[in-house]
Order: sequence, then structure tokens, then C-alpha cells
Amino acid sequence: MQRRKSPDLILLTAALMILTIGVLMVYSASAVLSFHDFGDRLYYTKRQLLFALLGVGGMYVTSRVDYAVWGKWSKYLLFGCFGLLALVLIPGVGVVRGGARSWLGIGSFGIQPSEFMKLGLLIFLSKMLADGRFPLKLFWKGLVPPLLLVGFAFGLIMLQPDLGTGVVLFGAALMVIYTAGARMLHLGLLGLGGVAGFAGLILAAPYRLKRIAGFLDPWSDPLGTGYQIIQSLYAIGPGGLAGLGFNHSLQKHSYLPEPQTDFIFSIIGEELGFIGGAFVLALFAILVWRGIRTAMAAPDPFGCLLAVGITGMIAVQVMINIGVVIGMFPVTGITLPMISYGGSSLTLMLTAIGILLNISRQAR
Repeated sequence: MQRRKSPDLILLTAALMILTIGVLMVYSASAVLSFHDFGDRLYYTKRQLLFALLGVGGMYVTSRVDYAVWGKWSKYLLFGCFGLLALVLIPGVGVVRGGARSWLGIGSFGIQPSEFMKLGLLIFLSKMLADGRFPLKLFWKGLVPPLLLVGFAFGLIMLQPDLGTGVVLFGAALMVIYTAGARMLHLGLLGLGGVAGFAGLILAAPYRLKRIAGFLDPWSDPLGTGYQIIQSLYAIGPGGLAGLGFNHSLQKHSYLPEPQTDFIFSIIGEELGFIGGAFVLALFAILVWRGIRTAMAAPDPFGCLLAVGITGMIAVQVMINIGVVIGMFPVTGITLPMISYGGSSLTLMLTAIGILLNISRQAR
């Protein structure tokens, strides 16, 4: 077996290009809001730069550390993530933002434990399935135990509540389980049960039902549940082929709520047009392609499954975010990886890509 001394440079270049575009677009999307709320057009940009530097540092460290180390420490990482999720649910400890108790921190700085749970769970799940302790061809003895673990993590996240992050976690975990050898028939039957459970979650919370109604017919409540989707489409439509030009968005002037986070792709479409949006999606496609290639060439089952999990986490999150922005999915509160403003999401994603780069260094 030959070991490469350098990581996948195409993967690294795509990630750094996405990160650079993200910092620039956070500035453009947030400048008006930053000046209005804080008197500083660079308020969000400076914080995003700080998080980007921390994330790049984390990516460098994890790209140099043998990924096998994470397998050895996987159960401790998972216990730590579960502990943080439990702390979030304690009144007075967890911080409520946007209607969800999802944060730990002081003031404007905080961490979102559910983001770390995504990576922690994928590491543990990959190690558990790579060791072959659960014969996934068998339903009760093989498939059910890892699904119960994923379901428990999903349940804690839903108590916050944070449906979007839970869906990303569950989707990436299913990709790992399928790659490890689960039967499509079993997953299909569970998928039907998952659809029923998802419908139950929606019906159990009136605000989610309103979001679905707003998604199906935004104009039925244009100033309420349909407002974000309508304003997002108003941003993307005028962008045309080449866009209105960088920093020339109209929707960021207090029309589109929080344009620097979940709906930053709307601003990309408005300012950079179809060409700019397609370029960003092409970079993500390259990232996913190289991630799949890394998984296929990984030197052992753990590296393969972990690469699948990290790549799947990125792909699912991108699909959901873009789907929401263009009106294909209901609003879920999912950020666009490495582009949207957000410290926990950005640093976690770059750190995970560092692990992917380390696997690529040892690929066959």
C-alpha cells in the first residue's frame, strides 16, 4: 500500500474557494444590517473571519492527525457531545435564539452543540460499523442498534427543537449505514416509518404546520409564514444571468430577514446571478466528488465510512439549504456550509474536511 504525502489538493482548493466566497458574501449580505444594529458594517464579517481562521486552524490540525486516532477516541467524543446536548436543555444554561434552546455561551459568542454532535456521531457510527460487531444484513440484531443510537441523538436535538440539524444528522448517518452493508429493503421500510414519524413531528408543533402551509402556498400568508420564501425568490429572480453586481443587493436592505445566514444563497443569486450561483454549486459538487473518491480509496473500512459520513453531511446540508432558498423545501433553518455566517457550523465543517483530507493522504 502506498501512502500519499500530500492531501487531495483539488478537495482542499474547492474548500478554500468556498470559504473565501463565504467571507465575501457575509460582508455583502450583512453590511446594511450590521450598520443598522451595531453601527459597524464589518460587525458580522470580523466575526466570520475569526471563525474562519479558527476553522482553518482546526482543518490543518485534523489533516495532520491520523484519522485512526478519532476512532480510538470515538466513544469519548460521543459521550461529550451527548453531555453538551443535555446541558443545552437545562433552563438558565442553554441559550434560546430564534425560538430554539440550541446554544451554550455568553453574550453574542456561543457554540451550538448539535453541530458537534453531527461529527461526533458519524465518527462513532463509522467505527462501530467498521468493527463488524453488528451484522447489518440482519434487521433486529444488526440494523436496529445503530438506528436506535441515531434516533436517540435525533430526539435530543428535537427537544431544542432543531429539525433542520436533526434531518442532516439522520440523512448522513443513513448514508453510512447503507454503505456499511444495510439492505435496501430494510431501509425502505424504515423510510416509510420515518415519513410517518416526520409527519407526526410536523403535526405536533403548530409552527411547523404553518411553515408547511406557507411552503405550499407562500401567498396565502405573504407577511407571515410565506414571507421568507417570497423575499428569497424576489432576490433570485432579478439576478438574471450575471446578477446586479457584488454588494448591490436590494433585498438585504431589511427585506430578507437575516440574509447572512440561512438565505445567503438568495443574495448570491441576486448579486452574482445564475453564473455565480452555478459556480458555487459546482464547487460543492467538486467537494462531494472528491469526498466520494476519497471514501472509495480509503485504506480501511473505518476511513471509508467516515469519508462517506462527512461527505454526506455536506451534501445533505447543501441540498436542504438550496432547496429552501428556491422554494422546493419548507424553511428549516439550515445554513449553507462554509458560506453562511455562523461560528459553530463553520469551524465544525472545516475541521471535518481536515479529517477528510487526512483520509485522502492515506488513500490507496
